[in-house]
Amino acid sequence: MTVPEGTSRKVSVPRLRILWSFARPHKRALALALVLALVGSGMGLATPMVTKGVLDALDGSGSLRGPISALLLLLVVGSAVMYWQWTLLGALGERVVLRARESMVRRFLRATVPAVTRRPPGELVTRVTSDTVLLHEAATGAPVGLINAVVMLLGTLVLMAVLDLVLLGTVVAAVMVVGVLFAVLMPQIATAQQRAQDHLGRLGGNLEGALRAIRTVKAGRAEDRTAERIVADARTSAEHGIRAVRREALAWTISAAGIQLAIILVLGVGAWRVSEGALEVSSLIAFLLYSFGLMDPISELSQNVTALQSGIAAAERIRETDDLQTEEAERFVGDVPVREAVLPDMPVLELRDVTAAYGPDAEPAVRGVGLVIPRRGHTAIVGPSGAGKTTLFSLVLRFLEPTGGELLLDGRPYRDLTHDEIRSRLAYVEQDTPIVPGTIRDNLLLARPDATDAELRRVLREVRLAEKVDALDEGLDTPLSGTAVSGGERQRIALARALLRTPDVLLLDEATAQLDGLTEAAVQECVRARAASGAVVTIAHRLSTVIDADTIVVMEAGRVRARGSHGELLATDALYRELVEALRIPADARAV
Repeated sequence: MTVPEGTSRKVSVPRLRILWSFARPHKRALALALVLALVGSGMGLATPMVTKGVLDALDGSGSLRGPISALLLLLVVGSAVMYWQWTLLGALGERVVLRARESMVRRFLRATVPAVTRRPPGELVTRVTSDTVLLHEAATGAPVGLINAVVMLLGTLVLMAVLDLVLLGTVVAAVMVVGVLFAVLMPQIATAQQRAQDHLGRLGGNLEGALRAIRTVKAGRAEDRTAERIVADARTSAEHGIRAVRREALAWTISAAGIQLAIILVLGVGAWRVSEGALEVSSLIAFLLYSFGLMDPISELSQNVTALQSGIAAAERIRETDDLQTEEAERFVGDVPVREAVLPDMPVLELRDVTAAYGPDAEPAVRGVGLVIPRRGHTAIVGPSGAGKTTLFSLVLRFLEPTGGELLLDGRPYRDLTHDEIRSRLAYVEQDTPIVPGTIRDNLLLARPDATDAELRRVLREVRLAEKVDALDEGLDTPLSGTAVSGGERQRIALARALLRTPDVLLLDEATAQLDGLTEAAVQECVRARAASGAVVTIAHRLSTVIDADTIVVMEAGRVRARGSHGELLATDALYRELVEALRIPADARAV
């Protein structure tokens, strides 16, 4: 939801409904907080009247015990009510924020891959962090504060009217000026704050991307240029923030000056009325106390209107995440996806005339691809960059939906299966092999949390990482970070994680790109062992890692160009020969 430059964002009913959707589950607690706030305000309103009773008792023969006791009672009870209301609203605000954050985190992780990757990760993180902080006050304290401030203001004016109507007229004129001022300035303040928050979200996204590529940035000596691009959003956010601060300062200055002017007029007019005998001194003092306290409900009104408008803008940004397309719900029997009996010779995976694109207006990344993956054996997919190899994996893993044709798992169309049913049969090692937050153990157990330590050590030995892990002080419980392990070690951890699954189909996307020769040989041995009992599908630019595959599929421009063994393709396909010759692989490499 965007706002054109030069327009203001008013607190409209539909926008209030968006904010109310966050507070609605806690409406009983909000009602109690409002009652406590009104009780506290009532006690505050009673204090000047009781003070008037003390002053009247001084002029007469009345006892001071009653008024003084009443003041002490108001103090004690008012303090207890204030503490109760404060803690209630604070805890309520935290629960609202927790619920919003939990909902967004779960939605992000349940969203389709294209829906999540369409936006910078840093921007999504900002929704969960910064925007929810603004929601904290707006969804709980601001509504209660607004209602309480209005009641407090009206109550103060009514009690002023009881004391003296002439003095009330002076004060009402000042309040009306302040009200008109806030009505003019508050929408402008909200607009400036919204734009500042938008640019803050962009800043988070750009900074997150730059930090991910910090080595590239430094190698290109682009620190200053990159910082300048990122700081541009910070400057724009600051400009809008300063604009909001200036308008707030103007509103507060004029309102404070207006109230002070009203107090001066009350003193002057009140002193004259006392001298004329039209007003008691105690009534004038009580009226002045109400005048001094008049700034409290006015300031509370302005603060809560500001918080409400900022919170509404944040609530809209948070609710925008509800539009992220998510994958369908699982169909499980217990914890195990439903599986049907299949014939032994039936392909585990099949693509029939599949076409797919990364957007409704984008050119197809693959066209009319037909591919059969047998239940056992090693299938390699090769081809130049942009041939559509990784897109095939995105289709198989159902990160991407085909625009034509269909995919089948054990002869069942993908459309009849859930994402979880499909992925429970697959294991995937992606090209960049990211490390998930946590320890080595957390990373290995990501897809199979019930694995034993013995099973973890077995897969670590298969990828030649067991000795490395044993040498660490904390072993499997060593925390991992982006710099704690090398690229090759990340690849081996990811491969060990996939091997731990014992999947029906193991998908490897450039899984040996960062390995040395000895480690690569060990990984290839793992691949051969797994291919003997299940299906392995690999993508590789280094043809030396796939020449012993049972079937090699050559792709070009999104289509399957040829398929066969290494020897067959050398004899029949020119593109494959070019790829082999470019890497100086001997024709008898398989035998070697």
